Order: sequence, then C-alpha cells, then structure tokens
Amino acid sequence: GATAVTLVPAMANRAEHVTMLQRSPTWMIAAPDVDKAANGLRKVLPDKLAYDLVRRRNVWQQDFFYRMSRTKPDKVRARLRKEMRKHLTQETIDEHFSPAYNPWDQRLCLVPNGDFFDAINRHRASVVTDTIETFTETGIQLTSGEHLDADIIVTATGLQLVTLGEMDFEVDGEPVDFSQTWSYKGVAYSDVPNLVSVFGYVNASWTLRVDINCEYVCRLLNHMRATGTHQCTPRLRPSDADMEARPWIDDFSAGYIQRMLSKLPKQGDRAPWLNTQRYKADIELLLEQPIDDDVMEFSKREADSKVGVAPG
Repeated sequence: GATAVTLVPAMANRAEHVTMLQRSPTWMIAAPDVDKAANGLRKVLPDKLAYDLVRRRNVWQQDFFYRMSRTKPDKVRARLRKEMRKHLTQETIDEHFSPAYNPWDQRLCLVPNGDFFDAINRHRASVVTDTIETFTETGIQLTSGEHLDADIIVTATGLQLVTLGEMDFEVDGEPVDFSQTWSYKGVAYSDVPNLVSVFGYVNASWTLRVDINCEYVCRLLNHMRATGTHQCTPRLRPSDADMEARPWIDDFSAGYIQRMLSKLPKQGDRAPWLNTQRYKADIELLLEQPIDDDVMEFSKREADSKVGVAPG
C-alpha cells in the first residue's frame, strides 16, 4: 500500500535488496512530483490566480477520475494497466499489480516519478504476493511454502483506526457511545455538545476535506461569538426518526475502514446527517448552508450540559 510505495524506493537506495511482501495487490499509478503546467502558469500569472486555477484543475481531475472509477470501472482498470506497462512487464503486472477489486474501492497509490517501479527494474527491489505463516530465525515462512530470507524485517502492515483518539467522553455523567450517534456533516455528532473532529477524504487528497472542515468550524465559532451562545449541539428532528442508517463511509472496502465501521457514527440518508466524501457536496453542506439550521441547537451558558472527557 501507500506505506510500501514510500519506504521501498528509499530503502532500495541503501540496502542490497528489498523484498516487498504483500497480501494482495494494490492499484498504483506513477506521476511526476513537479507540476510543469502549474510552474508555467506562475511565470505568467499572479501567484494567487495561478494557485486558484491549478487547485480547481486538480480538484476537477480527481473528481472526474473517481466518478469514472465508479461508473466505468473496466475502462479505468484498463487505463491503469496501460500506464503500468510503461514501467513494468506484463508478467509482473499480472502477478503483482492486478488487484481483485476495482480502482478506488480502496485508495489508489501514487508513485512519485515512478521510483517504486524503477527500484524493481534495477533489481534493487522485488515483490512477493503471499501470506505469512510464521516468522523464522532467518526471515519469513510463507503459506505457499516459500521462505523469504531477511536480515531486517520492516512491519508496515496497515493501521487500526480509533474513534477520537480513544478518549472516553461523558455528557451529563452518561458515557457517549459514538456508534449510536449520527454524523452531522461529517464533523460533529448527534446529542454531543461542543465537539467537532476532522477526517479527510478516502478518495482524494486528505487535506482537501480538512481545509473545508476547519473553515466550517471557524464559521461556527464566529456565529456563536456573534450571538453570545456557548453551546452548539446537533439534534435529530422529528422528521429524522425514520432515517435509514448507513455506514459512516460508503463504498470503500479497505480492511482498516471495514474493521472499525461498527464503532463509528452512523450516516443518514438526508442532509445534514451525511459524510459525503465528495468535495462539491461538502462545499455546499459545510460552507454554503447556513450555520443556524433547524438541526444545530444553540444555547447560552446557563442551559449548558456538563461535558466530561477522561483520558482513555
């Protein structure tokens, strides 16, 4: 995955040989780490205008590619395989770079300047697709019967998501079970006052959504300051009682997400109880919709609930 794409080329420049052992293939695409078009625009346009144009282009390209992967996955698979043939042999692609899932069912890995593929072609790195039976004194015994000799083993086997840093939250003395809450615009939680958290995109640049989240929080704080209120709490409306519960993140099969969905907030079937993972939809939901809607409840200090946070 993304960790290996970063680590393998860097280690291959110093180690005699690096073997990347993967449980299953990941979709990858090479791209330059220098944007020549952006640099060209900066030479003829003011920096701010050039930045805005490049950002809009990048957002559009990413959104278009993602939508294509959802509506025409076979075409996107063929395009990615065609791009990989510029760097790797067909045999290598078939054996180690042809995932069973469609592009963007899990995150797509970007290979800066194709350095990961270069390390393979220079025979400084290789890929093995298999599963681990056990570690041995001299390396890794694979389920297939093959043994990988290794002087050093670097574990980069994924991550375990947690909810809000595993802190324990209480509202008016009652513990908060976040799996029973509804996600408000992907940043707050039903019936939990004065609490927001930031989570990026699984299908685009992480910081793209973080920026929007932070802008929304600033809007929220400015509204509370202007109105002299001290508590904001998302509350379900009577019309939301029949809302269908959906996973916090839809249509994403990565194990680190699937393992945690039962502990994460629910997503509804209507605004604002959505975690859209779509940039244009989030712009409207977080930056264009009014702060004082019929869901976010504002109150002054005398009506505040007591919110306690205990380190987990």
